[in-house]
Amino acid sequence: MFMYFMYYFINYFVFYMFFSGLLLYCSMRKHLLLTLLSLEYLVLCTYMLMVFFCVIFVGNMYMLLIFLTFSVCESVLGLSILVSIIRSYGNDHINSLFMLW
Repeated sequence: MFMYFMYYFINYFVFYMFFSGLLLYCSMRKHLLLTLLSLEYLVLCTYMLMVFFCVIFVGNMYMLLIFLTFSVCESVLGLSILVSIIRSYGNDHINSLFMLW
C-alpha cells in the first residue's frame, strides 16, 4: 500500500516538474542559454519518468542508456551552436540573430 502511494506521489511530482519546465521553456525567449537550460531540465524530467517506469514495470535499463546518449549528444550540439553564435554576434540574445545587415 505504501509503495503504491509513493509511486503515485513521485509520478505526480515528476509530472509537475515537467509541466513547470515546459512553462519555463515557453516563457524564456530572450536568451538562448536560458532556453537551452530549460530544455535540458525537460530532458532530465523525461529521464526520471523513464527510470521510474523501467524500474517498476520493465526492468530493462538499455533504453535508459540509449536515451542518455542521445540527450548528451543533443546538449553538446546546443552548446556548440551557442558558442558559435556568441563568437559571431557577441551575445546570446535571440533578437540579434534576426537583424538584417
